[in-house]
Amino acid sequence: MSDLQQRIEALYRSDVRGSALLIICLWATILFVLFMTWPYIPDSGIKVVVAIAAALVLIFNTAAILAMVKHYKEDKDFIYGLDIKNADASRNRKA
Repeated sequence: MSDLQQRIEALYRSDVRGSALLIICLWATILFVLFMTWPYIPDSGIKVVVAIAAALVLIFNTAAILAMVKHYKEDKDFIYGLDIKNADASRNRKA
């Protein structure tokens, strides 16, 4: 594997880890807010609406992040190759 391919893979893996962390934080935050506010919601109809809304936020945001990671995997040579070339060019200009 060439040096460029190794750098591309490292950037991709870093983005996958970051995406997983974001998904975990998203779920933890939404569920925390849901459980902490649950006792203060007086009406069962409102509780249903809030639970459905929270589920939709979690589902759609998780799906969006996973779609982004899939796109990054499909085009990682272009996406990360461009980033690496620009970073190298910027570093060489400063030197």
